[in-house]
Amino acid sequence: MSDKLAKLVDELSTLSVLEAADLVKLLEEKWGVSAAAPVAVAAAGGPAAAAEPVEEKTEFDVVIKDAGAKKIDVIKVIRQLTSLGLGEAKALAETAGGKILTGVGKDAAQDAKKKLEEAGAAIVVE
Repeated sequence: MSDKLAKLVDELSTLSVLEAADLVKLLEEKWGVSAAAPVAVAAAGGPAAAAEPVEEKTEFDVVIKDAGAKKIDVIKVIRQLTSLGLGEAKALAETAGGKILTGVGKDAAQDAKKKLEEAGAAIVVE
């Protein structure tokens, strides 16, 4: 890095947060650009930056762990929840870790889990 750039970095490091924000505004106006993304990246890297909110999961998978003792009832519920035929639903009920529903909303996943557990299956919503 050249001496000129090193000196500029040193000078900019002495600015307060408010002064840095004012500098950004002035440079945006002068050059006709937006520094929104670079400023967000720089702010996120700072020690005083607030943690970014974690996005809430919106799509869930309903996974069968065990069909339980009432396998026929579980197969019936699987067929109600999906468009699978009898043989496919039976195979899914017998496959631990098989995904019955994928990419469904939270309410649909919880509803499916409730119905399958009432039928006797062990279910996990991921």
